[in-house]
Amino acid sequence: MTKKQRAELAQIELEKLYPVVPIPLEHSDAYTLMVAVALSAQTTDKKVNQVTPQLFAVADTPEKMAKLEVSEIKELIKEIGLSNTKAKNLKKMAEVLVEKHNSIVPQTYEELEELAGVGHKTASVVMSQGFGFPAFPVDTHIHRLMTQWKLTSGKNVVETERDAKNIWKEEVWNKLHLQIIFYGREYSPARGKGEKDFITKMMFDK
Repeated sequence: MTKKQRAELAQIELEKLYPVVPIPLEHSDAYTLMVAVALSAQTTDKKVNQVTPQLFAVADTPEKMAKLEVSEIKELIKEIGLSNTKAKNLKKMAEVLVEKHNSIVPQTYEELEELAGVGHKTASVVMSQGFGFPAFPVDTHIHRLMTQWKLTSGKNVVETERDAKNIWKEEVWNKLHLQIIFYGREYSPARGKGEKDFITKMMFDK
C-alpha cells in the first residue's frame, strides 16, 4: 500500500467511525477555548472539563481573569498538573488581552503565540476550533498514529504537522485532526497493545 493509499484509507475509515466530531474541551467562546487548551498541556481533556466549570463561573472573560490573584486562579485549577505555572500564565494572558487586544482573542498565529501559555499547538486549536481557519494541531495521539501509519518520519511534531498538511486537503484538516485524536484514544492508546487498532492492521497486514 502506498503512502497516498494509506492516507486515503485512514480518512475513509475515520469518517465512517466519526461522521460528527465534537470539540473535546468544553467552552463557550474563543477565550474559554484558549484557556481550556492552555490548561490541557500534560493533562487529560476529561480532567480539564472537570475543573473549568468552577474556573469559568468566576472568570470567563479576560477582564475577570486579570482581576484575580494568581493564588486564586491556582486554587481553582489545583487538581490540574503544573497548576502553579498555568495559573501565572492565565493571569498574564488575561492582562495582555485586556491591555493590548481590547479583551478580544486575536485571530493570527503571531499574536496568539505571544500570549503567556500559548504555544503553536494551542494557537492552532484556537484558530481551527475557535475561528474556523484551516489548521492541523498535532497532539501526542496524532504524532504517534501518523508515525505508526508511516505518514511522517516522526522526528518531531513540527514535521508531523507539515506532513499532515501536505498529505490531506485543507478542507478536511479541522475535522480530521479531531477524528485522529478520537481514534487514538479509543482504538490505539499509547499504553495499549494495539489489539483494537484496525486501521493500522488494514494498512500493514499482508
